[in-house]
Amino acid sequence: MTARPVAVVTGAGSGIGRAVAREFLAAGFGVALAGRREEALEETADGHPEALVVATDVTSPADVEALFAAAVARFGRVDVLFNNAGVVGPAGSVDEIAPADWDATVAVNLTGSLLCAAAAVRTMKAQSPQGGRIINNGSIAAHSPRPKSAAYTVTKHAITGLTKSIELDGRPFGISAGQIDIGNTATAIMETLGVGEGALQADGSRRVEPTFPVAEAARTVLFMAQLSASANIGSLVVTAAGMPFIGRG
Repeated sequence: MTARPVAVVTGAGSGIGRAVAREFLAAGFGVALAGRREEALEETADGHPEALVVATDVTSPADVEALFAAAVARFGRVDVLFNNAGVVGPAGSVDEIAPADWDATVAVNLTGSLLCAAAAVRTMKAQSPQGGRIINNGSIAAHSPRPKSAAYTVTKHAITGLTKSIELDGRPFGISAGQIDIGNTATAIMETLGVGEGALQADGSRRVEPTFPVAEAARTVLFMAQLSASANIGSLVVTAAGMPFIGRG
């Protein structure tokens, strides 16, 4: 990594993305903050001189290319991509999901992640010194789904395949890839899962589940990002202690 590492963080306007972007800035990174809502990105940046706000729709190839071009123009290179932008998608089993809702979920969670990874790889191949690191935000749903989450769960399983493919194809160019699967960190998105009133369980009951501070998730991503180029964490799971993940059902 360069003396001042440079990161691109997608979904940086809220939740895990905001926490990770701020953690990177505090650690001395130059950070390009990407997301659809420019005002929210400015709130994340909070006037930090090493933050670059780039309004971006990750489902738009043109927007994604412009994001990485802006990062290189400002900072000279990209060392880390935290591929984080995502949506929960529709609540429903496979027979209950409208095709339009399916397409919208896949567009953000999977195609958006692919487009950002592709732009990062092209950037990391072209720069000197060559190389970098891509960290994909998966989910514990990539291991064990919640009920009524088919669209979200499928996209997060697909992120695992994307991560492994990037890691394999990036090796000749010094590009590493890893995936962090986070369970029940305390962000606003948890409210959409109904955790405040009790999350739906496999037996049809609802249960209030424990959460953990988003700062802990952000520190874990920073740890992955700051590994030397000779090391990589391919897969990491971090959850709230005591949440029904191991033995879910």
